[in-house]
Amino acid sequence: MWHSSILPLAIFFIFFLTLFISTQARHHFHKHKNSHSHSHYYAYAPSIAIPPAEAPSPSSNENYTNEPGFYDVRAFGAIGDGISDDTEPFKMAWDTACQSESEVNVILVPRGLSFVVHPTIFTGPCHGSLVLRVDGTLMPPDGPESWPNNISKRQWLIFYRVNGMSLEGGGLIDGRGQKWWDLPCKPHKGPNGTTAPGPCDSPIALRFFMSSNLTVQGLRIKNSPQFHFRFDGCQSVHIESIYITAPALSPNTDGIHIENTNDVKIYNSVVSNGDDCVSIGSGCYDVDIKNITCGPGHGISIGSLGNHNSKACVSNITVRDSVIKVSDNGVRIKTWQGGSGSVSGVTFSNIQMDSVKNPIIIDQFYCLSKECSNQTSAVFVSDILYTNIKGTYDIRHPPMHFACSDYVPCTNLTLSDIELLPAQGDMVLDPFCWNAYGNLITLTIPPVSCLIEGIPPQSIVGNEMYHC
Repeated sequence: MWHSSILPLAIFFIFFLTLFISTQARHHFHKHKNSHSHSHYYAYAPSIAIPPAEAPSPSSNENYTNEPGFYDVRAFGAIGDGISDDTEPFKMAWDTACQSESEVNVILVPRGLSFVVHPTIFTGPCHGSLVLRVDGTLMPPDGPESWPNNISKRQWLIFYRVNGMSLEGGGLIDGRGQKWWDLPCKPHKGPNGTTAPGPCDSPIALRFFMSSNLTVQGLRIKNSPQFHFRFDGCQSVHIESIYITAPALSPNTDGIHIENTNDVKIYNSVVSNGDDCVSIGSGCYDVDIKNITCGPGHGISIGSLGNHNSKACVSNITVRDSVIKVSDNGVRIKTWQGGSGSVSGVTFSNIQMDSVKNPIIIDQFYCLSKECSNQTSAVFVSDILYTNIKGTYDIRHPPMHFACSDYVPCTNLTLSDIELLPAQGDMVLDPFCWNAYGNLITLTIPPVSCLIEGIPPQSIVGNEMYHC
């Protein structure tokens, strides 16, 4: 009788104890999860953290936090279905983060979702540093017909007067450029393969203007209608571990273009596109480019400079430890006739060429038509070092091409450890030189005998046209 009365009580006690422990465990788990979510994005915002491929994709209804210093665009109404216009939620998230008093503010574009954002200017300065973390996909409207009326077609996303910003993440920025490339005004896209006349504006995907202390890292960006990145009037730019792709015949799809920008570091990245992998415009100095894989494309270029008789100044540029493959050019300096200013203090070092048409080229007769006349002024090119450049070239073009101005010769071109062999066959073409002064530190392959030793007879040192 005693056993029969105590048994129900024991079963009830065990059931109650199990329920209590389970409830406390769930309560402890949720509390820990919320704390971890905030500290991960806030304390480690500048780092690259690409989510594993097998991780499940979140839905738009997934819980998210919007604590101080951390802003998920969904909290501002973004849908992320690849169709809805999410421009206003993005602007609201930016404005809120920008005005926050927190030291670091993170705007999260979550993975597994695709956000359509119309042309927008994100304006600073902001109170603290700002991280735009793209783990999902960002897209513009799909082509010219979908572009908003009365809004410029020259750029998509602009970051203006921002100091201390990181654009990062493991996501994708998809420029959706195909419909822009197929416009009749693009090269060979008109009737019977012609180029139709008329306005032909196409947007730059990402433009940073008058900004400083910028970091771009870890992202993939593809198929921009025009340039993928452009930096104008910026200072202290660090680009790290990004991946840029567009078809080899996509017009004007430069990977990274800089203009009037200094203290630039471009490291450990891959660029494959239809134009220059990196192009350096006027007003740039203190630029270091390292460990870039470039091509197919048009190579790494300084220029074009001096268009419309303008003055251009570029100095202290280094391109090193990189690979250029299946490209129209390798390392190039290109200037128009009639310009002024100078390019000086440039080093191209430790570069591997793979089936490149013009591995080493200076072209001071750059022209996009047959109507450019020879002029008596040009950008002065001097103090250019080429060292340890090796690989193969396309036999349809000479491996080295130094075409300098008739009136403003190139000076102090220095070559060391150059070995360039034909990609096919045994025919080795002679390098080409025109009004180019320089010297060889070592023997080169192929031999270079066309450089002029010494300094040019006419001095341009005292001419103000060529001072910067």
